[in-house]
Amino acid sequence: MKGLGAATAAIAAATWFAASAVAQVDPIVIKGSKFFYKSNGTEFFIRGVAYQQDFTGNGSTTTSGSTGYTDPLADASGCQRDVPLLQKLQTNTIRVYAVDPTKDHSQCMQLLQDAGIYVVLDLGEPDTSVNRDTPAWNQELYDRYATVIDSFANYTNTLGFFAGNEVSNAPNNTQASAFVKAAVRDMKAYIVSKKYRPLGVGYASDDDETRTELANYFNCGPAQNSIDFWGYNIYSWCGKSSYSDSKYDVRTEEFSTYNVPAFFAEYGCNKVEPRPFDEVAYLFGSNMTKVWSGGIVYMYFQEANDYGLVTIGSDKKATTLTDFDNLSTAMASVKPSGPNSASYSPTNSPQACPTTDTWKAATALPPTPNEAVCNCMVSNLTCVAKSSLSDDDVTSQFDYICNPKLGNFCSGVNANGSTGKYGAYSMCSANQRLSFAFNQYYLDQTATNTDNNNPCEFSGAASTVRPKVASSCTSIIDQAGAAGTGTITNAPSVTGKSSSTGSGGGSSSSSSKGAAVIVGVPEFDFGILKLAGYLVSAMLVGAGVVLY
Repeated sequence: MKGLGAATAAIAAATWFAASAVAQVDPIVIKGSKFFYKSNGTEFFIRGVAYQQDFTGNGSTTTSGSTGYTDPLADASGCQRDVPLLQKLQTNTIRVYAVDPTKDHSQCMQLLQDAGIYVVLDLGEPDTSVNRDTPAWNQELYDRYATVIDSFANYTNTLGFFAGNEVSNAPNNTQASAFVKAAVRDMKAYIVSKKYRPLGVGYASDDDETRTELANYFNCGPAQNSIDFWGYNIYSWCGKSSYSDSKYDVRTEEFSTYNVPAFFAEYGCNKVEPRPFDEVAYLFGSNMTKVWSGGIVYMYFQEANDYGLVTIGSDKKATTLTDFDNLSTAMASVKPSGPNSASYSPTNSPQACPTTDTWKAATALPPTPNEAVCNCMVSNLTCVAKSSLSDDDVTSQFDYICNPKLGNFCSGVNANGSTGKYGAYSMCSANQRLSFAFNQYYLDQTATNTDNNNPCEFSGAASTVRPKVASSCTSIIDQAGAAGTGTITNAPSVTGKSSSTGSGGGSSSSSSKGAAVIVGVPEFDFGILKLAGYLVSAMLVGAGVVLY
């Protein structure tokens, strides 16, 4: 962070003071299956809009050259243009699917906060998230998710995070949910370890045949492993449908016993255009508000998929579409209400874990990624993979070394979400895991095959080194065992990696390594009188989440 002059520092300090005070004014709390305003106990219903252009981007907006997606919260001019339009829709929440934590988000987050708009963020991005076909929960994913949390935890209008979106979407890939649930567990623990204010971590599911099992799986078991809220992407109400034809009545009954808040993380079928948004009256009506906490319309930007409310021209100006007008009218006509938090006594309990034949995800979850553990493992190896290997090279070598016909060299690095069996080092990086497998083969050949004069050759993919094991690593290696299939119970604490740029919204009370002590202070070119006016107005905006 650049050094601050006295005047700038004073303004920054005043701004941070204002933001800190705002966080105490009107936070949102979770109690049972509902959100509430803490100040008066009124139930909070999400009036949301999905706010992100296609991940592929179009080259016309602010984007990181390496991410392949547009980060809308790093585009201050876009936010200045769009926030007033979001207000016309009576929006109080936006959902953003991918952000670049190395960028500055302070201006957009401040504009949203001033408008009373909260933000729900997905922790992954297209190339760094749990993949349904080759699921994993490893150090790379952990660092990505933790860095997004570091970047947004101290913005007072951050509502929460999604650890996954439609990862399992068919019976043949439900095992991937074990890895997403591990992410939920670890990010909840990370938020606590960093002493951030309470922030919910949830999951967003699509509307497929495993919907009930998915909802139950992420809600079952110990609270520290389960979601804080459930998002449901549902497009069953198309055009002039009805409460029964859309199966909204069935879905509402299914979730009537859920014990955490549930809301539509996406809705707005476009099979009939323009969309009339008749479902809004029902979603925010008395039949559904007993169970659902509102929903998020998909989506703000008009793209090739034709779900947009607004078109952005080549001049960067926004033009509202008929869908925008229809949604605005629908939102203006609803006034959802619910019980006051003081009179609300939750009675629902966590769901039972699914046991159907079609559900394949185990209740046992992958281990928490731990860089120190992985470094200890590598320090004990004699044969290691070269760091210069390409992703394709690593994949090819894994196909060879992990072939059961060759031997059992990968048990310590494999992860099976169906059986619930995870190698102690399954959460390490691909290169580290390959090094372990290479070394297992090397040890086997050295002991049993004296004719193999170079058991660490692997077509030039590996080399021998001298092990250098620190005393602090001895117990870790012993617990993992020679095959790497043991359970490590006293691993070093996990700190994560913070963003290196000023893209956060305040300071953490934690000063541990990797903590975002001050991740960024919004800068404003205000005169003293304007600053005073800003501070007063900022005090009027409520934000934050507190879990009861």
